[in-house]
Amino acid sequence: MEMERRLAELRRGRGWSLEELADRSGISRATLSRIERGELSPTAAMLTKLCSLYGWTLSRLIADAEGNAPSLVRARDQVRWKDPESGYVRRSVSPPGAGLKGEMVEVWLRPGMKVSFDTSPIPGLEHHLWMLEGTLDLDVEGTRFRVREGDCLRYVLKGATRFECPGKKGARYVIAMVRP
Repeated sequence: MEMERRLAELRRGRGWSLEELADRSGISRATLSRIERGELSPTAAMLTKLCSLYGWTLSRLIADAEGNAPSLVRARDQVRWKDPESGYVRRSVSPPGAGLKGEMVEVWLRPGMKVSFDTSPIPGLEHHLWMLEGTLDLDVEGTRFRVREGDCLRYVLKGATRFECPGKKGARYVIAMVRP
C-alpha cells in the first residue's frame, strides 16, 4: 500500500487531478484511481509510464515507498517486486536516495517471458546490463542485442525497450543505472 500512497502523493504534489494524469500517461482515470486506492496492482509498464512523468526510476519509487534510505541494505532487506502482468521479478540491490546518480537492480525472467517498456523513465538514463545467468534478447530503440552469461551491455535509454528470455532457461541479470 505504500507504493500506491506514494504515487498519489507524487500526483498531488504536481497539482494534477486524476483526469490530468490519465491524459498525460494514457492510463485510464478509473485504473489510476484503483491503483491509488490499493485495489489494483500496477504493472511494470504502468509504473514505467508514471515514473517517466515524475522523472523517477522504478527502483527509486519502490525503495522510496518502502522508506529505505540507508547507506547499507542487507540482502535480506532488499526490496523485491513482482510485475503482476508479466511475472518478472526485480530486486533493488542498492539503496537509491535523493541526489544519488546511480543504482542497481537485479532482474529475473522466466523462459519465454517478454517485457516491454514504451519509454525511459528518465531520458538519457545510462544502463550497464551484466548478464549473470541465461540469455537475453534486448531491443533498445530498434537495435537488437543478444546478451549471454558474463556479457555486459551499456546503452543509453531515450525510448522503447523490450526484454525477452529465449530458450528453456531463465535469465538473471543486474542493471546498473546512472542518471544523466
